[in-house]
Amino acid sequence: MKAGGQSSNDRDDALSLARFWAPRYWPTWLLLVWLRCSVLLPFRAQIAIGKCFGRLVLKLLRKTAHGTRRNLEVCFPELSDAERDRLLVKHFEALGASLAEMAIGWFMPIGRLRKLIRVEGVENLKNAQEAGNGIILYVAHFTCLEVGVAILADLSPPCAAMYRPQSNAMIDVLVKRGRSRFLERSIPRDNVRGLVRALRNNSTVVYLPDHAYAGSDSVLLPFFGEPAVTNTATSRLAKISGATVLAYFFRRLDDDSGYVVNIAPPLDNFPSDDPLEDTRRMVGQLEDYIRLAPEQYVWTYRRFKGRPASYPDIYRAD
Repeated sequence: MKAGGQSSNDRDDALSLARFWAPRYWPTWLLLVWLRCSVLLPFRAQIAIGKCFGRLVLKLLRKTAHGTRRNLEVCFPELSDAERDRLLVKHFEALGASLAEMAIGWFMPIGRLRKLIRVEGVENLKNAQEAGNGIILYVAHFTCLEVGVAILADLSPPCAAMYRPQSNAMIDVLVKRGRSRFLERSIPRDNVRGLVRALRNNSTVVYLPDHAYAGSDSVLLPFFGEPAVTNTATSRLAKISGATVLAYFFRRLDDDSGYVVNIAPPLDNFPSDDPLEDTRRMVGQLEDYIRLAPEQYVWTYRRFKGRPASYPDIYRAD
């Protein structure tokens, strides 16, 4: 039996694509065919094709481009308009490349994937595993997410992850199938008890708390100097479970030769008795890492949504 009482046969049935033959799923089938074929290409060719697609998307999705531009204006006021324009293009190139990276993360053999990724700080992961109290991997929404987490199949016993279902049922199954190489269990994002139970069983849990969150653990904290609705639950979960929290970030190298995964040591005195200050420190870690390759953070997401009415809507079209 798998974790959570699910048998292998039940799990295989849940991940079957056999039921998705309705015409509304045909575009998703075309995407799947492309992903399976693209992974056979040389790595740099995959990334180059993806970047071309991203530049096309930038021209077609004007509303998305507007929201992305506003994020960049708010978070990088020190850049000139021309510099932000270049960053905008590079970001959409990174978004296009993320399709190729999805294929790499889901379908590339681990032996080949291992050659593309340099892991820094693996001793921090090993030390946390030996502590035996579970691990919360503090992961963020970088464009190469699927590559960054796929290497966990080589670094760690099967992990769990907090998960939000996709609106397209076939995409939902594809994501779960793709991540099944390192994920033993997907935990619904509102199942806090399931998360704590996994940690107390010494599991490694992939946790992405960097998007706006409207629950009871949300507060307004600066993100690149601008107040944003922020999730403080990581500190509370670590306090309840005794788990070690490790920042687990990743990026594609500037020359498109591969990737680096950085596993940071745990923050000193974390968790403390002040979840707000703990979260502020985590956001600082993320900001520092984003600055290494700012085009590879997912700026299309409206990070400053959901704020009180007293704050301006930075996404409102002029």
